[in-house]
Amino acid sequence: MSKHLVFGAGPIGSATALELAQSGHDVIVASRSGRGPQHENIALKSVDASNAEAVLELASGSTAIYNCLNPEYTKWATDWPPMANALLAAAVSHGSVYAICSNLYGYGPVNGPISADLPLAAPGVKGRVRAQMWQDALAAHARGDVRVTEVRSSDYVGPGAESHLGERVVPKLLAGKGVRVVGDPDAAHSWTYTVDAARTMVAAAASDQAWGKAWHTPSNPPRSQREAISDMAAIAGVGEVPVKGMSRAMISGVGMFVPMVRELKETFYQFDRPFILDDSETRSILGVEPTDWKIALDDHLSPFLQD
Repeated sequence: MSKHLVFGAGPIGSATALELAQSGHDVIVASRSGRGPQHENIALKSVDASNAEAVLELASGSTAIYNCLNPEYTKWATDWPPMANALLAAAVSHGSVYAICSNLYGYGPVNGPISADLPLAAPGVKGRVRAQMWQDALAAHARGDVRVTEVRSSDYVGPGAESHLGERVVPKLLAGKGVRVVGDPDAAHSWTYTVDAARTMVAAAASDQAWGKAWHTPSNPPRSQREAISDMAAIAGVGEVPVKGMSRAMISGVGMFVPMVRELKETFYQFDRPFILDDSETRSILGVEPTDWKIALDDHLSPFLQD
């Protein structure tokens, strides 16, 4: 049976590992903590993904390597490059397929639906970091050194996801308190279910049609932040709450004291206008369809409702 190596034990890494394990594959989940999902086909390993020698050793014999890492949001510029370089080098050395879990940051501001063939023209640091990771991998693919693919998702919903619909929103919603969201609360927005991202990662890594290209995770029809919060209220059986947007100026003000909020200025454009994912090519070629929106939100809310 083939060996699959998943780096990262967060929501996407864990879901990817379980998707593979439940299909009968042997899976190693590598993370700094050594923790991860429990399954008879999954082995958990502790490793520093920026340690190229350790990554190379662990990757020996792997059919595919999945980059589902998620370094601290404020440290992408310093933390991503050594990890991405180590994983790519290991895939090249061992002949493994290299699948990268990514997002839409690399495109920068876009007018209209976001398709995977758009140029990577991000003006901000995080977008440029993500774009460079893919360009490095794609260059290695073009040289014939490795088979690579990348799966890009919009903002996540799902248990444990660092989501704009997560910790800053759900507890207040359940308590009947008003909610502040980034940007325009009525702008249409695509949301990606973490399990669908994992399913797309597995499908892309396994298909030679997917190699050398980026793919968008199939996601449900866009819902504004206000609509999504209303949907969650209905599922949780609580009343509607006021939803107000935070302007760029408000983000700047709060960001003076809260580093994580300060980082949101770079991608504010994702929430002050429609931000819509075009996933049609993934659906037609890889055959992945999104999980029903209500099922995704049920899963997203489950940890909060258990507290």
